[in-house]
Amino acid sequence: MTPSTRKFVPSGMAAAAVLMVFASGCSSTGTTTAPAAAPAVGQFASSNPGSVNTFWMDTPDGLVVVDAQRSLTDARSAVSAIKATGRPVAAVLITHSHPDHVGGIGVLHEAFPEAPIYSSKVTASEIQTDPLQFYDLTRSLPDSDYAPRMTVPDHTFEPGATVGIGGTELRSADFEPGESAAATAYFEPRSGTLFAGDLVADQATPALLEGHSCGWLVDLDKLTERFPGIRTIYPGHGAPAGPELIDQQRTYLRKVRGLVRTAIAPASPGAAEVTDDEQRSILAELDRSYPGYPAVASLPTMPQLNVQTVAKEERAEDANALPSSCK
Repeated sequence: MTPSTRKFVPSGMAAAAVLMVFASGCSSTGTTTAPAAAPAVGQFASSNPGSVNTFWMDTPDGLVVVDAQRSLTDARSAVSAIKATGRPVAAVLITHSHPDHVGGIGVLHEAFPEAPIYSSKVTASEIQTDPLQFYDLTRSLPDSDYAPRMTVPDHTFEPGATVGIGGTELRSADFEPGESAAATAYFEPRSGTLFAGDLVADQATPALLEGHSCGWLVDLDKLTERFPGIRTIYPGHGAPAGPELIDQQRTYLRKVRGLVRTAIAPASPGAAEVTDDEQRSILAELDRSYPGYPAVASLPTMPQLNVQTVAKEERAEDANALPSSCK
């Protein structure tokens, strides 16, 4: 896939600069609320492997940009697409601290110096301290084109805060640990627009390397509880779609956990260890069930590392104490 910019318009709806999503309900007087017009949302997707999204949402006071790409080159391409709209940038939002979403913060800051950069306090701290040394690892990869220094968000907020930016109010929700040690989703309630970061992907092989697949499943349940009016999800990887993306992500994670659980059962060939044959079998089954799912990272051994990480996680779990989301 080549880098692209595009507007997402659900099938069967008018393809215009403004994307319309209709939300209905009743007021205390029994009258029906007016349909809510969703903001126009633009998208830049970097190339595979490891394609990652940057979105920008049109608001009364300008564009609100969500996430900043991995490489400096891709961040500059995203900036060019944003500038092509002719609209000012009102703010930048960061969903989490993984390298592919924050490497280009400095590029965005240089291009739009007046725009505040928002994240949760935890995410800002992780960008500043790099506790898992993800940024140094990314810099060490061949042709990484990664920022030599990290730019830290200059505006932070408390968990669950409502963030007023660009003449629009966005509700936030924080999740940890799951896909990442900490993550923030942003929700525009009138239109049901959700910027989910990596909590949700569309048809992509996730990175399970932090060993919190159970926590991720819990986070997905909390996401739907926190924002029951989701209409359109803008994911960290893949194409925007409806709330079915949450079910799709949940099903994938449960599939991986089930396959690995079988492989580490006492009666399995390797007992608590995943043998090479079992690993090949697990990966083959995932390929059959989810054909063509690109990896969210360019790390070539990520599928194998996913299996080994989930095996380690499940070996440490107490089956009697597992949340219902993970059983």
